[in-house]
Amino acid sequence: MSAAAELRPLFLLDPAVTFLNHGSFGACPLPVFETYQRWQRELERQPVEFLGRRVDTLMDAARAQLGAYLNVEAADLIFVSNATVGVNTVARSLALQPGDEILTTDHEYGACDYTWDFICRKTGASYVRHPIPLPASSADEIVESFWSAVTPRTRVIFISHITSPTALILPVAEICRRARAAGILTSIDGAHAPGQIPLDLTALDADFYTGNCHKWLCAPKGSAFLYARREHHHWLEPLVISWGWLPDSTFVSRNQWQGTRDIAPFLSVPAAIEFQQAHDWDAVRARCHALASQCRQRLADLFGLAPIAPDSPDWFAQMVAAPLPPCNVTTLKTRLYDDYRIEVPLVTWNGNNYVRVSFQGYNDEGDLEALVGALKALL
Repeated sequence: MSAAAELRPLFLLDPAVTFLNHGSFGACPLPVFETYQRWQRELERQPVEFLGRRVDTLMDAARAQLGAYLNVEAADLIFVSNATVGVNTVARSLALQPGDEILTTDHEYGACDYTWDFICRKTGASYVRHPIPLPASSADEIVESFWSAVTPRTRVIFISHITSPTALILPVAEICRRARAAGILTSIDGAHAPGQIPLDLTALDADFYTGNCHKWLCAPKGSAFLYARREHHHWLEPLVISWGWLPDSTFVSRNQWQGTRDIAPFLSVPAAIEFQQAHDWDAVRARCHALASQCRQRLADLFGLAPIAPDSPDWFAQMVAAPLPPCNVTTLKTRLYDDYRIEVPLVTWNGNNYVRVSFQGYNDEGDLEALVGALKALL
């Protein structure tokens, strides 16, 4: 097993900070970052050759490795800079009509809520946020409750694989199965999934799936992907029309070239996959899940507030949200960082306060103790 003491020197994080916020922007290991910089230098050494003659071959090779990791064909994947771009690509391509409904939950990421709100204002469609109350106790109950909100007007189901504010793993596989049988499109926001949980997109069988590589897969910032089932390729429109827009264009060619941009983050994704494989990341994830499990129980005991879901990897992985007592979250976050040098997000969701704690390979029990001790002192 790669223990935290072995992995921590491989990351570029400030050693003076207790970093428990991998879920926001990730953290890139030094070997992967060096690969990223090598690609950047190679671009600058001969920009015309790199972007003019090599770009498709290089990008195709990187997509092939990512496709193998996700168990899908490379032709069904494109690189995007982040998962929000993937959500926008799908949302802006849909031919929605007044009265159409996009069904979602009340646990979604705010930027994606804004995306769908924007689209609905333009088209007259409705964005239906179905509540999933906490604490959650049964995946079947979530599925049945969510499915009860499906109507004859439901065109699209948009749902997170792992939620941002509450860090819950939702039962998206069953929801995708039901949606396919009902002829409803599924668009899955997997921003937090790649690298944090095993991911087989062929088995999941969503119509669209977008995920970040720069979060839990530990690739450089600005690397993400959008997967689309083959039958949807012809109507998905790129956000930028450029030289790839041709009469005989493909899903990949329409999106791969969008003008001059730094493609080094995309080309570095295989290095991130190889880094985790070399460091037995299944064991790393298991150790981090155990820390997350301890963390939520310690905080539950400290504040007398019940956890928001059962203690199982079916519900959370390396990231966990724990309820906090009434407090000023802005002041608390400032005190945690200024007084204790702890970087951790605090959120207010549906009127309740939560701390969302991320455990990555560089974290250990000392980081958990630092957070518990600081919260005990401050609250």
